[in-house]
Amino acid sequence: MRPIFLPLSDAIAAHYRKGGADAYGLRPERRIADGGAIPCRHTLRLLPAGEPYLIVAHRPFAGLNPYTETGPIFLSAEERPGAAPSPDLPPFLASPHYIVRGYSEDERIVYGTGAVTPTARIVERCACLLDREEIAFLHIRSATNNCFHVRVERDRS
Repeated sequence: MRPIFLPLSDAIAAHYRKGGADAYGLRPERRIADGGAIPCRHTLRLLPAGEPYLIVAHRPFAGLNPYTETGPIFLSAEERPGAAPSPDLPPFLASPHYIVRGYSEDERIVYGTGAVTPTARIVERCACLLDREEIAFLHIRSATNNCFHVRVERDRS
């Protein structure tokens, strides 16, 4: 099954950029990128030095249950076009490895799917997991901090 990588939606990005409350009811924190690895979840690119960005507590799930993790994400504070959904590995995944984890339709972790995966093998790992009927979608998360990076679904085109 071919995976497709999905950026944070335009509507969610616009909400945070307008100062909308995050998952904890807080306003976004504004910072300036220092040229380090600041991955924007909307453009799926690393932010250049000097670019303003937001830090928000984000819960990348539709509902609530014990598995709907909330955590910090970064987002360009500037109005930028979001990345298009793509079968290609997003360019902001620049670390040597990430956690790839599967979730069921009711947004619960499918046990046994979470694994630290070398970045060069993420597309292959996603394709393998999405071949399983019980998996509705995947998350790519930081292997060191568990932060959400990108949602992955089956490419239906």
